[in-house]
Amino acid sequence: MGVRLFEIDDCAADAVVEAKAGRTVSVCIPCRDEAATVGPLVSSIRAELVRKLPLVDELIVLDDRSTDDTAAVAASAGARVVDIREVHAQHGEGHGKGNALWASLVASEGDFVVWVDGDITSFTPDWIVRLVAPMLDDDTVALVKALSHRPTRLGGGGRTTELVARPLMSLYYPELTGLHQPLSGEYAGRRTVLEQLPFVQGWGVEIAMLIDIARIHGPEAIAQIDLGTREHRHRSLHALSVQAAEVMATMLGRVPEGSLLGDDEPLLRRADGSTVPLNLSERPPLAWLRG
Repeated sequence: MGVRLFEIDDCAADAVVEAKAGRTVSVCIPCRDEAATVGPLVSSIRAELVRKLPLVDELIVLDDRSTDDTAAVAASAGARVVDIREVHAQHGEGHGKGNALWASLVASEGDFVVWVDGDITSFTPDWIVRLVAPMLDDDTVALVKALSHRPTRLGGGGRTTELVARPLMSLYYPELTGLHQPLSGEYAGRRTVLEQLPFVQGWGVEIAMLIDIARIHGPEAIAQIDLGTREHRHRSLHALSVQAAEVMATMLGRVPEGSLLGDDEPLLRRADGSTVPLNLSERPPLAWLRG
């Protein structure tokens, strides 16, 4: 059994709140210089999921050394702002996206933790409902990843996934290839599971989390759910090169020692279940033939 795709009724928000049964939900938004986008994000969560629908018990913006007004904007919108330096003062300094995620886990207390990127411009509150619902419905689900659609008019998305993560997953972690967006920044997890995991400090944090959870709990402990259209700040290829390198190094660093591709035909495994054979055949050196 592999990664599972969940679907929930659009009108099931009240049922999701009822299913909490005394458990708590923390929403964490790690930010660096996101003053332009974090305000509406926080305001909508607070209005719809704190005041109107009591789903979110804790709303945190983790400010990772912003040089703009991110902290002030987030606080004004109603979030509890945690300066990452407060976490560093207790646990030592760190750097990178994974470090910010780990710091937000330290700062939060909810039984379920939902992460949302601070640069999202297409966010709707039902994203949180959808990400939490599978874990409330099924105690065996440890992590829920977002499945979303990125408009090509805004540059599309998923370049690191399709050019780096998916090829390596196909070869070394085929049980994870059912995930449409393994590197997505919107996902939710159980604290009891998350607190048992090491957090890669850099861009490899998401793929490491998937590999580690699948290894410990099985790939069936990972679910994904469709959140609709996702729009955010588009990164250049130059900026993505470091992300791609860190994801690649993280994945290869977790391949068991001595692990080989095996005798099976190597395949590229797409999220829809289709496969493409990889042509790894070689011609012999011409000198051998002439010899």
